Amino acid sequence: MRFNLVLEIKSLTFGYRKNSLIFENFDLELKKGELKTIFGKSGSGKTTLFELILGNLKPLKGEIKKSKTAMIFQDPFSSFHPTYTIYEQIKDVLKQDFKAKLDTILPKLSLDIELLYKKPYELSGGQLQRCSILRAILLKPDLLLIDEPTSALDNIIAYETMKLIVSLLENCAILLVTHDIDMASWCSNEIIRLENGK
Repeated sequence: MRFNLVLEIKSLTFGYRKNSLIFENFDLELKKGELKTIFGKSGSGKTTLFELILGNLKPLKGEIKKSKTAMIFQDPFSSFHPTYTIYEQIKDVLKQDFKAKLDTILPKLSLDIELLYKKPYELSGGQLQRCSILRAILLKPDLLLIDEPTSALDNIIAYETMKLIVSLLENCAILLVTHDIDMASWCSNEIIRLENGK
């Protein structure tokens, strides 16, 4: 992979059925410091693209190269185990002491430290989504994949959350999926409109 690239997709071809392709010879590059948005209607291939990048699906043709990657899912309840506290789950992933960093990050996400010692079902969808963002930030990825990160947040917290996400670009690149074209226009270096990935 060329210098400063954190994601390189070349000639990606994929379909769940070979006679019905979602992507055909699709190319994408993402450099550190860039934020690109994937925009398209339901069924256009946005989630499938993330699954391919994460390696959960295998392309029919083409190649995907990526650096250290973290993911923020649209449904935060699916990304946390229901029987462990948020703190325990972040600690298990990081395997390092991160308490010192919380004083800086938590206020920007409008989160209280007490929430981290609760289990996922004890938090609202918006609180849990911000915990998901916190975990991703603490992982220090080179590439951050984000699927509708503010859909469960009110407008003010959504704006503050996106400002924090954009501030991460000093250290990583971001690939964002959103239906909010205004937000995409505000924060993106490029908006990629998918029409079945072509």
